[in-house]
Amino acid sequence: MSIAVRNLTKLYGDQKAVDNISFDVKTGEILGFLGPNGAGK
Repeated sequence: MSIAVRNLTKLYGDQKAVDNISFDVKTGEILGFLGPNGAGK
């Protein structure tokens, strides 16, 4: 099993937290999102 994300954008009001990202996570891989507290992860 794998996960594919394409063209992901996330807005908080008018503030763009994530801008058009794409990625794949394949079986056995580990993915983490890093950033400061309150960054919208």
